[in-house]
Amino acid sequence: MSSGTTDLAWFKSSYSGSEGDDCVEIAIAERAIHVRDSKDVSRPAFVVGRDGWQSFMRFVDNV
Repeated sequence: MSSGTTDLAWFKSSYSGSEGDDCVEIAIAERAIHVRDSKDVSRPAFVVGRDGWQSFMRFVDNV
């Protein structure tokens, strides 16, 4: 896992608003997914392992 978040490639969720003020960004690292609010880019809001992320995405796809 990366020791910092500045070297990660962040991108916005396709579900984020077009106004740019309510955005979720993620960055995919070797062993984890970093998630943050685009208004607070100083650090991720949370980090989740790849297995946990896959479970989350399966859940979201079924909602």
